[in-house]
Amino acid sequence: MTKAIPRIGSRKNGRRIQKGVIHVQASFNNTIVTVTDVIGRVVSWSSAGTCGFRGTRRGTPFAAQTAAGNAIRTAVDQGLQRAEVMIKGPGLGRDAALRAIRRSGILLSFVRDVTPMPHNGCRPPKKRRV
Repeated sequence: MTKAIPRIGSRKNGRRIQKGVIHVQASFNNTIVTVTDVIGRVVSWSSAGTCGFRGTRRGTPFAAQTAAGNAIRTAVDQGLQRAEVMIKGPGLGRDAALRAIRRSGILLSFVRDVTPMPHNGCRPPKKRRV
């Protein structure tokens, strides 16, 4: 008979984390904020769409600020004290989300821009023959 493996870090145990990583993905249409622990397991997340914003209002800085506040409030309830911030994307919500994170009282070790940049771009289409 095999023994059941206890689940470490399940929500039933009330997992406490002190250090985490806050990922902000800001596109032109939406802003998604994900809080993970150092290993990469998701602690909480929120987006402008789940906060009730619809259509073009999802891409606004206010929607990003609200989404960041919701995600961080849940993470702070689970014991988050220190964090690193990774920001990705060209959207309007970048600065607003970072402002909301700074205002939350979490100690930030660093803020890094991880937006992917093409080195040589895509291959151009072949020449048109007439």
